[in-house]
Amino acid sequence: VVIPAFAADFFVLEEGQDVMGTPAVVQSSHEDTLLDIGRRYDLGYEEIRRANPTVDVWLPGSGTTIQLPTRFVMPQASRVGLVINIAEYRMYFFSTMDDQTQVASFPISIGRMDWGTPLGRSSIVKKVVKPSWYPPASIREEWAADGRALESRVPPGPDNPLGDYAMRLSIPGYLIHGTNRPAGVGMRVTHGCIRMFPEDIEHLFPEVPVNTPVQIVNQPFKLGWSGDDLYLEVHAPLAEKEVSEKSDELTLTSITRLYIQVTRHRSAVVDWNLVEKIFQDQRGIPTVIGHAYPDHTEPADHPEQLSMILN
Repeated sequence: VVIPAFAADFFVLEEGQDVMGTPAVVQSSHEDTLLDIGRRYDLGYEEIRRANPTVDVWLPGSGTTIQLPTRFVMPQASRVGLVINIAEYRMYFFSTMDDQTQVASFPISIGRMDWGTPLGRSSIVKKVVKPSWYPPASIREEWAADGRALESRVPPGPDNPLGDYAMRLSIPGYLIHGTNRPAGVGMRVTHGCIRMFPEDIEHLFPEVPVNTPVQIVNQPFKLGWSGDDLYLEVHAPLAEKEVSEKSDELTLTSITRLYIQVTRHRSAVVDWNLVEKIFQDQRGIPTVIGHAYPDHTEPADHPEQLSMILN
């Protein structure tokens, strides 16, 4: 059994490093569900389910090998403050200590298809311990349509869906908060807010000052370097009208263009057959697809391969 470093730990980033964490496997016990194992290793529902497509979520069975997707290619974004990648149900926190950049990563829940989490730049404008919840009229109407009563104010306590900690974004009406239903972390279950495991937001809350910048991105495909190795990580694109209408988001073309961007100053020899397999599998596990080219020149067949994929 391999025991990983927890995602909530901070990793020091070296210059040019795009990959964090350590991959691992564990053996399930007879009482485990995948959700139990996921929470134990700070992984959300979708990421541990996709990493183990042949394993029963509710009855993995005793002694089943469980892949822990605890290595991550970081999103293409400024490495400062909070970076939320809704496509992978994960948030990254970048900070500086002793002139070194360090990063921690956490699983999150995001907005449902009809209550999408907004993309773009914002910041933390307020932090609250033991918050009250003031559900907007739209949510109260939704509850009423289901025959459920919802008060205009839900006080702190076990019935409060915000949990014990909340950080308000500059985007009106949106929060990063805990939860009283941790089993839903890693799913599309919120009204647009970012939901975290209770223990994760308790860990993060004191580290994030007011005015911390927040970037919310949608990047199902990620490429990055670790030493001389080039990694690809592919997640299933979110099923949304505004995404599905962009055909590039669902094809190898977008991966190829990302490859051109990532290798602009450093050439790589790439296994394009492996790239296609990773694209088809969409397991969210970073995989080495190539290595730095020794003399920093392009392989002779490189332009032809790119031309075939791009066309």
